[in-house]
Amino acid sequence: MGDFFDVKLAIENLPLILSGLPMTVIVSFVSMAFGLVLGLFLALARSSSKIALRYPARVYISFMRGTPILVFLFIIYYGLPMIETVDLQMTALTSAIFGFGLNSAAYIAEVIRASINSVPKGQWESAKALGLNYWQSLLKIILPQGARIAMPPLTNIFLDLVKATSLAAVITVPELFQKAQIAGGRTFDSLTMYILVAFIYWPLCIVISIFQERLENRFSKYM
Repeated sequence: MGDFFDVKLAIENLPLILSGLPMTVIVSFVSMAFGLVLGLFLALARSSSKIALRYPARVYISFMRGTPILVFLFIIYYGLPMIETVDLQMTALTSAIFGFGLNSAAYIAEVIRASINSVPKGQWESAKALGLNYWQSLLKIILPQGARIAMPPLTNIFLDLVKATSLAAVITVPELFQKAQIAGGRTFDSLTMYILVAFIYWPLCIVISIFQERLENRFSKYM
């Protein structure tokens, strides 16, 4: 094992790499929150009978799902400041949050749309019979039922987002992988540092999966 993973070196550099964990968590949670809000509106627009809402939402979702997130991060961080008419300069952290949030919203939108459509249409009719308008029916009747269905795929999107935050290292966000790169350059043992950061991502994703199971169990009590 010592040929490709230096335990002593890993322990010595663990504090440095862990110093990037808060940034990884911040980017992941804020991007997911942003993606959930935008994804909800995209899902509603995607299901709308109005062409002016439905087709722009479809184009947006198709574009985001069909382009690499790394390219999108470069466009936001390096490309936008080069456009004189835009003159938009964002920090690396802000660029990462917007990049991951805008990208994940496309996947979240499809999950939410499918979850809403899976709720029996009779629920809409029952809500209308009770005198509820569209938004009241959606918030009080439909979304609570759809949330249970959407929970597993949304958690998978979040897990992918947590791991994808390592791409933020290319735009100098000081997260886990960027710290591992620094440690690798300093110790001349990049392989050990990369294996170490992989062992940090693994339990982080396990914790998220456990939280998902608890949420599913709680939701199932009300179903």
